Amino acid sequence: MQAKTPIIVGITGASGAVLALNAVDELLARDVPTVVVCSNSARLVWQDELGVSFNDTLVDWQENPSFTFYPVNDMRAPIASGTYPTRGMAIVPASMNTVASIAHGVTHNLIHRAADVCLKERRRLVLVPRETPFSAIHLEHMLSLTRMGAVILPAAPGFYHQPTRIDDLIDFIVARILNQLGIEHRLMPRWGE
Repeated sequence: MQAKTPIIVGITGASGAVLALNAVDELLARDVPTVVVCSNSARLVWQDELGVSFNDTLVDWQENPSFTFYPVNDMRAPIASGTYPTRGMAIVPASMNTVASIAHGVTHNLIHRAADVCLKERRRLVLVPRETPFSAIHLEHMLSLTRMGAVILPAAPGFYHQPTRIDDLIDFIVARILNQLGIEHRLMPRWGE
């Protein structure tokens, strides 16, 4: 049953669209049922950073039978309810607006609501902030979420694996996201391999 239960990926308007793209691509490559919700701000960042519209990427993803998409304002989507089973959610990248909204239980959109459901149902919630530096307010919100059971996974790659390409840095973060969601991968060797 676990293998057929979807993972939600929320994409918000922080920098780091390539992390979301690669995370969804990796999940779909492993036939993991994947539900995506993308904020309006994220669509703008997507175009700016990747040079392609989010809608063009969406068309490609929709060819995969493991893929589902819900509009950000569709509060009637199944993922808005705790009765709909999921394996958890990753918000990648996670804007500070999204972090603050979730930390305070404010559900302005489907991304916020799906995250709130993960917290209340004690499901895995991984937030990937791409902000620097963090203010005290950002840190307080992230601490609050950590205390609620969420995982804060900053988009801060390590360098001990001696990356030689930007893709190596992206893979480092995506591998950590998949690790937190319990998804097997071979993006990079584990320590000691």
